[in-house]
Formats: sequence, C-alpha cells, structure tokens
Amino acid sequence: MEGSEAHVNLLVLYLLLLKASITSFSGLGSLPMVRNDFVVQRHLLTDHQLNMAVVAGRTGPGPFGLYLVCVAYLVGGVPGALIGFLALVTPAFLVIPLMRWIGARADNPRVRSGIRGLLLASAGLLVSSSVPLTRDAFTGIFSAVLIGSSFGVLTFTRVDSAWLILAAAALGLAAGLVH
Repeated sequence: MEGSEAHVNLLVLYLLLLKASITSFSGLGSLPMVRNDFVVQRHLLTDHQLNMAVVAGRTGPGPFGLYLVCVAYLVGGVPGALIGFLALVTPAFLVIPLMRWIGARADNPRVRSGIRGLLLASAGLLVSSSVPLTRDAFTGIFSAVLIGSSFGVLTFTRVDSAWLILAAAALGLAAGLVH
C-alpha cells in the first residue's frame, strides 16, 4: 500500500480523525483509536506506515497530534492532509465552552472521578496500542537496546523527548553507516 493512496471518502476521513482528535487528551492519546480505525478495521494503513506517520509528526515542530495530518496524507494525499489538519484543529474551537462547563463543576466529586477515569482509560489504550507498534519497530538487538534505553531515559530523567529523538536518529544513522 506504500506510495499509493487508499480511496476513502474525505468526509469519512474527517469524521474518523475528528473522533480520534476529540476523544484524546494529549497528542498520542488518539493513537489507539487511529490504529484501530485505519490499521485494524479498515486496512488503510499498515503498522509500519502508522509508525512512520508518528515519527514524521513528532519530528517536526508543532502539536503532538500532528501525526494525524501525516496519517490523513497517507490515506488521502494532499486533500487528505488538509482534511487531517481540519480534524486536528476543530477540537481547539470546541474546548473553550467545554472547559468553561467543566471548570464550573470542577469541585464536584463525580466530575473529578469522571476525569480521572478518562485519563486512566486513555493510559490503558496507549499501552495496548503501543505493543503492536513496538513489535513493528523492533528489528533486532540494536532496536531492542534503543527501545529499552529510550524508555529508561524518558521514565527516569527529565530529558526532553526531542533530544532523545535526535540522539536515536543519530545512533540509527551511525549504525546504518557501520553495516
């Protein structure tokens, strides 16, 4: 499928990406839903293509959810990328009234419990979608060391993830030159 655009209705593409964008609370929080919709159910992308979209979205400046534009580009070309951008920014216009509503009820224990439940569910979804993507990225001992080291650095230090990505890219380039 690489290099070819899958035929998908742009409205359907927008709605799928909007669903993912609205229901996530951080950039990669939408990853489980995107993987389920585009890889598992509709077979519009492979895990490898989704991994590449995440890398492309994280490499450039901008919001963490920018990978949605890359996903949309892979599925629908330039028109898809424009639709992906619209799906990415639409929640920003909807969040203001939502925050006003939640802010007025923030002291309510039920609202706090609901928010806590949403965050825990999001964390579980991230873990469940990370496993197949990690399997796709794992190609040998070098990638295993890189994955483990990255996890350790991000978990136990305050190193910015951008520096980790740059260091991993440099190490990958160096390993490619050695082989």
